[in-house]
Amino acid sequence: MKSPVNIYIGDVENRSDQFSLFDSLHNLQGELTAGLSLYWETAAGILEGSGVKLIEPEPRYYSLEANFFTTIFLYSFYKAKIPSSRRVLYTAVNQCLRGMVTGCDNILDDEYKKTLDTDLPEQGTRFRSVLDIMVSDRVLFEILLNGSASNEITYEQALAASRASLTALTKSGVQEASEEGGIGHRIRPEEVLSSVHHYKTGMLFQCPWAVPKIIEDLGPEVIEPITDALYRIGMGCQVMDDMVDLPRDLREKRHNYVASLIYHGSDSQSHERLEEWARADPVSAPGRTCSSNSRTPSNSRPRPRWTILKKGLPPFSPARTGGLYNRPSPS
Repeated sequence: MKSPVNIYIGDVENRSDQFSLFDSLHNLQGELTAGLSLYWETAAGILEGSGVKLIEPEPRYYSLEANFFTTIFLYSFYKAKIPSSRRVLYTAVNQCLRGMVTGCDNILDDEYKKTLDTDLPEQGTRFRSVLDIMVSDRVLFEILLNGSASNEITYEQALAASRASLTALTKSGVQEASEEGGIGHRIRPEEVLSSVHHYKTGMLFQCPWAVPKIIEDLGPEVIEPITDALYRIGMGCQVMDDMVDLPRDLREKRHNYVASLIYHGSDSQSHERLEEWARADPVSAPGRTCSSNSRTPSNSRPRPRWTILKKGLPPFSPARTGGLYNRPSPS
């Protein structure tokens, strides 16, 4: 069985003008390490004298396995034949975007996923998230300016790229803001895909191309197939996230594709169970723990046993998934 990385490498090993598959992976690993190192070293310089010290990352920090989506984004630059030096630059830029998005998610969802490891108290998760956002924003601007100073990009491109990075992220953020305080009703599953997940995650997965589109001289015939493929990966990941987050999204009245499938479906028993779960006491209802990438603040709650799913919710077949699988396959 092929590994996920092999799948995304695609036809590289069959093309005479490209490296072998092994060399391609080796090349990606080297550029990933260089990009993450650029981010970390710039962050360390920014924090110098601040009273906060970065902790040297472990070797796994730089591995392909620990940076699966970052590797996919890096490979998309490789596929577009962007020069290696700028692939490294864009990998560092994307780590900045990752730090800002993760920090915001941590605060909005009352969880903590680490971007920068520092000597701050482990329990100080909110300020850790704030620091991740502030430092990542400054790293982004600094590496763009340094790219301009080294003639890798122009000064005008650096400014335009800085603006474009914010524009790309706010589209997803605006959608997230619309769900704060809960939703009034459950929209149909196809609407969840087109008006919620389209912005929340589909377009978010296209953000890594916000800066390259400013800097690279590439036509839509190169960029659009790549960003469309990234969009689909993001949509698929969000649907899987909805499966995991179903209990929380019910309690917090958030849009959820799986919940909408059940709510607007014909199975009355499943609909009743959904309503029962939505009315459940948040303290006693299933929820994820912080140690397992929680979206709930408690460290003492067990992982969900998916009791309600074991009591008779129907399986989710492709026939019930609206338009998700009906989009044309990537060219």
